[in-house]
Amino acid sequence: MSAQTFAEKLISKNHMGINIASVTIGVGILTFPRTLAKATGAFDGWISVILSGLIAWLIGWMLAKLAARFPRQTFFEYTSIIASKPVGYVLTILVCVYTMLFVSFEIRAIGNISKQYLFYETPVEMITLSFLLIVQYAVAGSRIAMLRLNLLFLPVVFVVIAVVLLFTTQLVEIENVRPFFSSDWRSLLKGTEGVGLSYSGFEVILFYTMLMRNPQEGPRAIAIGLAIPVLLYLTIYMFVIGVFSAEVAKNLTYPTIELAKEVEIPGGFFERVESIFFTIWIMTIFNTCAMWLDITIINLTSMFQRVTKILWIFILSPLIYFIAMLPQNLVDFFTFAEKLTYYGFLIVYLVPIGLLLLAKLRGVKGHE
Repeated sequence: MSAQTFAEKLISKNHMGINIASVTIGVGILTFPRTLAKATGAFDGWISVILSGLIAWLIGWMLAKLAARFPRQTFFEYTSIIASKPVGYVLTILVCVYTMLFVSFEIRAIGNISKQYLFYETPVEMITLSFLLIVQYAVAGSRIAMLRLNLLFLPVVFVVIAVVLLFTTQLVEIENVRPFFSSDWRSLLKGTEGVGLSYSGFEVILFYTMLMRNPQEGPRAIAIGLAIPVLLYLTIYMFVIGVFSAEVAKNLTYPTIELAKEVEIPGGFFERVESIFFTIWIMTIFNTCAMWLDITIINLTSMFQRVTKILWIFILSPLIYFIAMLPQNLVDFFTFAEKLTYYGFLIVYLVPIGLLLLAKLRGVKGHE
C-alpha cells in the first residue's frame, strides 16, 4: 500500500469531530426534554445540559488521551499491552456487548417512533428488521466511506432543525419559562444524570482514533464533537419549554417531535412537518447504528482475526434483532435504555479511565 493511498484512508480532526457529533445526536435528543422537565420541573434544565456536557467533555478528553497514547492500535491491542492479554480479551468482549446492545436500542427506537409517526399499520418488527438490513449493507462496505456519510447527512439535519425552530419562535410564551433559577442543586444533578444517555456516543474516540491522520488531535476532536450537541440540546430544550411549558413537556414521550408537529408553514406547502423532520432524523440514527455495529466488528476482528467482517455481520445481526425485540412496551424500552446507560458508564467510561491511569503509572506507550 502506498503512502498516498494510506493517507486517503485517514480522517482529519474536524471530520472526527463531526463523526462524534453525529453519533451523539441520536435517539436521546428526541426524549431528553421530557427527562429534564421531570427532574427539574422548570426551565432550569439548561443548567443540567451544560453540566452534563462538561462532564462528558472531561471523560471524552481522558478517553482521547488513552487512544492517542497508542496510535494505529485497536482497543484490544492496547488494552492487552496495558493490562495483559487475558484482561484485554475480557474487557474487549464486554465492550462488544455494550456496542451491540446500543445497536439494538437504536434500531428498536427507530421501529417504535416510525410506527407512531409514519407507518401506523406496519408491525414494529418489520420496521426494525428493514432498518437493520440497511445498516448491515452500510457496514459491509468501506469503513471510511461510511464515516464520510456524516459529512453529507449532518448539515441536512441542522437545516431541518433550524427550520423547525424558526417557525416555532412565534409560539414561545415567556410565562412558560418562568420562574428562573427555581430548582435546587439536587434537581439539577438529577437532570444531569438523566440527560447522560443523550450524550452517549463520544466514546467512539476510543476506537476510531487509529484512523486519524494525527491521533494526538483526538482531544480537540472531542471538544468539537461535543460542542455541537451541547449547543443543539440547549436550543431545543429552551424551545420545548417555551412552547409547551415544563408541566406539559414531562408528559410527552418524544417532545422534540411534538415540537415539530407545532410548525405551520405559511401557504400550507407542508402539512406534516414532523414527518419530514423524523425522516431526515433517520439519517443521523442510521449513521449512529452503522458506526456502533462497525465498532463491534472492529473489536471482534481484532481478537479473532480469522473471522471476516461479513461473517461477523451475519453472526451478530440475528442476535441484535432478537435483543431489540425483547422490550414489550415503552416502559420496558426506557428501562432497557436506562440500564444500558449505567452499563456503558462502567465499561466505556470508568474502565478506560482506569486503563489510562495504569498506563501512565507503568509508563506504557505505543509507537506509531
